[in-house]
Amino acid sequence: MDLSIVVGNPKPRSRTLAVAEAVAERAAAITGARIARTVDLCDHAGDLFRWPHEGLAELAEAVAASRYLVVASPTYKASYTGLLKAFLDRFPNNGLARTVAFPVMTGGSATHGMVIDTHLRPLLVELGASVPTRGLYFPTPHMDCIARIVDEWADENLTAANLTPPAPSAAFRPGSQVTA
Repeated sequence: MDLSIVVGNPKPRSRTLAVAEAVAERAAAITGARIARTVDLCDHAGDLFRWPHEGLAELAEAVAASRYLVVASPTYKASYTGLLKAFLDRFPNNGLARTVAFPVMTGGSATHGMVIDTHLRPLLVELGASVPTRGLYFPTPHMDCIARIVDEWADENLTAANLTPPAPSAAFRPGSQVTA
């Protein structure tokens, strides 16, 4: 099982990316997934509005094939960034239907904490992703507490959502027949 990270911050190696990576590491530890790719959209900013674009189409396809997805953005004008929206616009309706998504947003203060549920979660759901947890809104003045804050969020959300993959059943294996 793969886990992808998509970050819509226009600044390379941003604090938003650091928070997304911390969330991905915790999600991978709980689910058993492998962090397969990190898409820092600032690296693709010059191509996001080029249609079609083979490289971005391949990237979107790889992200959609992931079982788990951490989607992160800083809060810009009480919403996610245009970089993130431009990338997610490449997905068709239900393009993330087989993906469990974890929304993450960062901001200067907790004042904008509802942005994750009013803007980012609905976008992910519109694309068909399952969003079984509360998103993480991370106030960037607390970067020195990143491990503690992400751990607390993960304990409340990832562990409680029972995201651990089921153990293989001895009675049924792919390709075998079920007997009554």
